[in-house]
Amino acid sequence: MNSSDVLVPVQDIINNVRTNKDKALHDYTLKFDKADIKEFKVSQEEIENSINNIDSKLKQALIDASENIAAFHKAQIPSDWTMTVKDGVKAGQIIRPLEKVGCYIPGGRAAYPSSILMTVIPAKIAGVKKIICCTPPDKEGNIRDEILAAAYIAGATDIYKVGGAQAIAAMAYSTESIPSVDKIVGPGNIFVATAKKLVYGDVDIEFPAGPSEMLALIDESANPKYIATEILSQAEHDPNAATILVSTSKKIAQECVDHVLNYLKMQERKEIIEESLSKYCHILVADNIDEAIEFTNAYAPEHLVIVTKDYYKTLESINNAGSIFLGNLTPVAGGDYGSGTNHVLPTSGGARMYSGLSTESFIKKPTIQELNKEGLMNIKDMVINLAEAEGLCAHAFSVKKRLEDI
Repeated sequence: MNSSDVLVPVQDIINNVRTNKDKALHDYTLKFDKADIKEFKVSQEEIENSINNIDSKLKQALIDASENIAAFHKAQIPSDWTMTVKDGVKAGQIIRPLEKVGCYIPGGRAAYPSSILMTVIPAKIAGVKKIICCTPPDKEGNIRDEILAAAYIAGATDIYKVGGAQAIAAMAYSTESIPSVDKIVGPGNIFVATAKKLVYGDVDIEFPAGPSEMLALIDESANPKYIATEILSQAEHDPNAATILVSTSKKIAQECVDHVLNYLKMQERKEIIEESLSKYCHILVADNIDEAIEFTNAYAPEHLVIVTKDYYKTLESINNAGSIFLGNLTPVAGGDYGSGTNHVLPTSGGARMYSGLSTESFIKKPTIQELNKEGLMNIKDMVINLAEAEGLCAHAFSVKKRLEDI
């Protein structure tokens, strides 16, 4: 299934939410989530109580992960700057945060408190004042405590019990309960991804994102047991998750396959993994490392695992990847949860033109310029000649009028 398959029903959902607002949200939540929601906004008391309702180990894990994510994303904050382009001509760039951001947190097959941390924390570090989260409720109309606890730790402003394309529409256009935002971020299924594409332009989005994908680029130095776990861990996300192995060693590739089949028996999400592997797992053997790298750049994976003898040398030739994991001891799960990097990443070849979510995803960079008399004299002929050549004589006039007073 791709976005064209769901385009019409998703557009219908968006149109309905724009017209009927909370009533449409109520009807869709009852239809899709089987929950009869009377109040979409989660109370502050519920959020604060969630901290006491979760396991102490999980609480500490959320705190530890949030600290690592915050440390990494603080390093991404750019600074204001100016320069002298020409004598008397000063130009530069200033940094300003977005005002309102919406974070979509998927539900359904699993709960993703990590997605709260990955979306809310960078926005908060960037200086966004209002950060709302939308996530689907369970049949009783509740949000799981681990989701609420993660939102509390991350610093979300408000949380709403609504999911799917209807949540995207609500954050884009507002309802009686949910305010509109400037940008919507966060992973989701094909309906969510399609809705984000359709509202783009009225609001910003980070990038189109679909099911998870991983490519492992390896040679004979790779530990096949570890690579097998990477294939399984990505396949358990979703039946449509893609897992690719590109190896310069046929022997190691076969050993990886053998370990996958062996480890598969003990996986709790065995059925999901089997469906994913049967549809979207491919084991490729390259003639050499250059061929393997060429394929990798063409595929532009969301997650790229590189295990080669000199993986930093291999890295020099990698141009297209969302997030890169180097060496035998670096599982993708580390980046998914707590190494500090962001797990909201472009898929379906999007890494050819997009980077993953970052602090910079939540800022604007207005440019500034200032001319003094010397600066105006230095660029007057260039501006006047170009403006008149383009037939924009008022532009030229705005310069000439100032020259009369110099």
